[in-house]
Amino acid sequence: MKLLVDMNLTPEWVTFLRAANIDAVHWSTVGAPNAKDEELMRWAAAEGRVVFTNDLDFGALLAAGNANAPSVIQVRVLDLLPESIGDHVLRLLASHAEALLNGALVTLDESRTRVRVLPLRPARLHAEPEHTRSSEE
Repeated sequence: MKLLVDMNLTPEWVTFLRAANIDAVHWSTVGAPNAKDEELMRWAAAEGRVVFTNDLDFGALLAAGNANAPSVIQVRVLDLLPESIGDHVLRLLASHAEALLNGALVTLDESRTRVRVLPLRPARLHAEPEHTRSSEE
């Protein structure tokens, strides 16, 4: 799996993910720091990368564009450092690899993980779809 780490997450994630044999790049090394989210999404889709972010706007972009790619992992926790949640993220990547490879929005928060299959529809962003999977990560 190939990940694109968004600007709102520390570049330390790249080192952490690469140590786990995951191909990861930080947006600051491949794109303009002030680029719009849409540009990041286009690049990730073209490169076959999953966007790893703390930015909740990506779910809205997926829904608005009725997109099948790229997959997005949204992390919604207070402590975003790899030392704090890295193991949870690695478990998420392992347990939801197929969904991420096929197109999904995966949200990790303090208590659960939610998976939404792409394409999203605006109404589905606010409702719990029947294929949502909650798990302890």
